[in-house]
Amino acid sequence: MENVQNETSNSSGAYPAIAGSETSSPATGVLPESGRGDASATLERGGDEQSADQGSPWMPLRNPVYRSFWIASFVSNLGTWMHEIGAGWLMTDLDASPQMVSAVRTAMATPIVLLAIPAGVLADRVDRRGLLLATQVLMLLTAASLAALTAAGVMTSWLLLGLTFLIGLGLTLHVPTWQASIPELVPRAQLSRAIALGSINFNLARSAGPAIAGALVAIAGAWIAFSFNAVSFAGVIVVLLLWRRERRESTRGLSYRLSLYQGLRYVYRNHAMRHVLIRLCLFIVPGSALWGLLPLVARQRLDWGADGFGILVTSVGGGALIAARFLPLLQRRLGGDATIALAMLVFAGGLALMASSTHRGVVVAATLVMGCGWMVTLTTLNTAAQITLPGRMRARGMSCYLTAMALSMSTGSFLWGSVAESISAGGRYDGVGSAQQIAAATLLVTAAIGMLFPVVHAMRTCNPLHRDR
Repeated sequence: MENVQNETSNSSGAYPAIAGSETSSPATGVLPESGRGDASATLERGGDEQSADQGSPWMPLRNPVYRSFWIASFVSNLGTWMHEIGAGWLMTDLDASPQMVSAVRTAMATPIVLLAIPAGVLADRVDRRGLLLATQVLMLLTAASLAALTAAGVMTSWLLLGLTFLIGLGLTLHVPTWQASIPELVPRAQLSRAIALGSINFNLARSAGPAIAGALVAIAGAWIAFSFNAVSFAGVIVVLLLWRRERRESTRGLSYRLSLYQGLRYVYRNHAMRHVLIRLCLFIVPGSALWGLLPLVARQRLDWGADGFGILVTSVGGGALIAARFLPLLQRRLGGDATIALAMLVFAGGLALMASSTHRGVVVAATLVMGCGWMVTLTTLNTAAQITLPGRMRARGMSCYLTAMALSMSTGSFLWGSVAESISAGGRYDGVGSAQQIAAATLLVTAAIGMLFPVVHAMRTCNPLHRDR
């Protein structure tokens, strides 16, 4: 369920793309409102605001409601990552062209591109619990349909893309709604702990889910991954039904159109948010050459089956877990802006290494490196966005973040799939490896360009726009 929560709640997501900084999971949190100077210091000092959050890092799990959501979220994230593996691998059987394989991720991201901002406005206006229940039911029915049609042997490439689009639609409604609901589950002083636990949740699922899916898909077929995903949504539905929520949203007397305009105006006029979105796009567009072409790396370049594909995705998750341990130190030593640039360079190095080798051990090591770069970049950017946004604007602001991420992911996946296919058509070069080499070189350029759009400095100097709070 998370990927693009990855990254927005760090998303995606069970959608990775949508994914670090993982926003996709129900266990992902948001930072409390803070002043402009405090927000800047958070990124520069590597999260020293947590010093005010006394007690064990696991303290939020003592809250029964949060604990229930965290467990349900972990199972759901496992299901989403298993779906990711199953859908990508199934497409290589139905249509192994690079464009069609990369189109699986594009189909997941397209609803977010088109509808995330309207969904964010909706989440600031209607009962969030009811909206979350509706999205989970939609995704459960879609995943169950995918499982049944695949098991019956009647799945086609375009039907797979269509049902994947519906999963993406559910995530589009879910992610901004969930992110805006997190502060209701834990005391304000524990929000930073909740954020950390959300990231751990997402990356544990990313480490385990692909490996489990790879083994099960190799044994039983892609339908088993879709079946698990359907069951995982049922778990979240049960927890939502048991949640006795007292708070209700209000339109504040504003029309839907005016609420939409107010949110867009805030994001446009706030320097920090503008810079976050620019740097997000500068990273995701070339970085999507990893996710969009990874199934073909496993099948064509490494001669691996579904289990090998699962190993590669698991390695990305493992790299993210490693990076989580060192992220505060990096931010404290380098500051937020330099940390983002360094992480992009690390990711580019891993991508170049993957593109230049067909040795399985080398490629696995490259995915570990890229997992580190992916997690550090998106977590830092996501934190900057959430600190910047005032509470009542958070769903709308984070929906803009989601839209930028998904648009960049879908554009990049299509771009690098087309480049790989074009190069392969000549018959003289390895299209997948060549496309990833070009993407790695592009990342070096965009990392340098990104330094022209400082996040921390903008958070210090821009107008806080208190009238929008």
